[in-house]
Amino acid sequence: MPWYPRENYLRKIREFYHATDLIKVITGVRRCGKSCLMQTIAEELKQSGIAAENICFLDLDNLDYSKITTADELEQVIKSLRTASGITYLFIDEIQNVSGFERVINAFCNTGEWSIFITGSNSYLLSGELMTKLTGRYLQFELFTLSFDEYEGMKKFYGKSIAPDRLEEMTNYILEGGFPRAVQLDTLSAKRRYAQSVVAEVFEKDIRRRLKIRNKSTFKTVQKYIVNNFGAATSLKSLQKALAGSGTPISEATIARYIKALLDAKILYECPRFDMKSKKSLSGEKKYYLADLSFYFAQNTDNRINYGPVLENLTYVYARAHDYEVSVGRIGRIECDFILRAPDLNYAYVQVAYTIALSKETEDREYRALEGIKDNYPKYVMTLDPLLQRRNGILHLNLADFMQKGLNF
Repeated sequence: MPWYPRENYLRKIREFYHATDLIKVITGVRRCGKSCLMQTIAEELKQSGIAAENICFLDLDNLDYSKITTADELEQVIKSLRTASGITYLFIDEIQNVSGFERVINAFCNTGEWSIFITGSNSYLLSGELMTKLTGRYLQFELFTLSFDEYEGMKKFYGKSIAPDRLEEMTNYILEGGFPRAVQLDTLSAKRRYAQSVVAEVFEKDIRRRLKIRNKSTFKTVQKYIVNNFGAATSLKSLQKALAGSGTPISEATIARYIKALLDAKILYECPRFDMKSKKSLSGEKKYYLADLSFYFAQNTDNRINYGPVLENLTYVYARAHDYEVSVGRIGRIECDFILRAPDLNYAYVQVAYTIALSKETEDREYRALEGIKDNYPKYVMTLDPLLQRRNGILHLNLADFMQKGLNF
């Protein structure tokens, strides 16, 4: 089966394809396409002239390898895979299934004969224990679900129809979500069921087993509240109060533990808030965005779209997928939706809204936060409006265009 090439990620990893001294760790929420990305890398290696016998896969969830649970067993299997001279390219999926795998991976990395790529449970791969054991020997590449440009690209790749109207296609993307496997399903109900199965799998494999959560119903209540209020400023105290008011008494410490579990499993992302006058991070209230909007629509039967948080979520995930650091900016009482910092340390400021065409009041509200920023970094208002304008040097962009072309600053 041909794999859709996710160029945004492949170009980040290509420079390290042949690096034998660095372990390539691919992270991301379950079913976002990590295994398929490794398959695409392997195909690129073959096309570049690497012999098939120098490319080896170990899927530790696969029936053939599922009984490998110890470091010694893993070591013996890996040794048996090397049948040719030169670099062996080793791809291991679900590496956390093997206790003590770090010692083995480190040992093979030291030989200079293996280029190693691994994926696995994010809650383990991001733990302090792994970072300690592989310090200086690995690079992390974070994979996200499909952005809008990838969603359209994958549909074309697999011969799926694309709505002729761009706003209609954006609406389809919002309601269906960006899981690669869901793109190949034909009905919205099937896509929703798939997203529900992903949430259940993440809870069972990445959260419950690792944290030993006993009160499943309370955890699900917290999860549902956070998911239903994505993009809203949230504090532990306000969340505790809201849950207690709905009949779920719970401590702030337990809420913090549950939120961390959702963050580690990549269901949620935490967006820090930044005071632009004091140049300091703000404690207290935080904003959380979803790894994929299907997590929201899969647990809510209402298909109405609240465009404010939805478009913020799309912008946040797209920016993170393209290596921008993202924070919420505050200037006095006014908040700027996002501050984006590029890898070269340049900044941009972004306001996101469905439209600014409805009234002068709406336009003023979206521009006001940006007009209060006195430095010379680029400033953008992003909407779904087809007709664009400029005001006081602030650029007005169509959000779909941004997701296809990105920013140059």
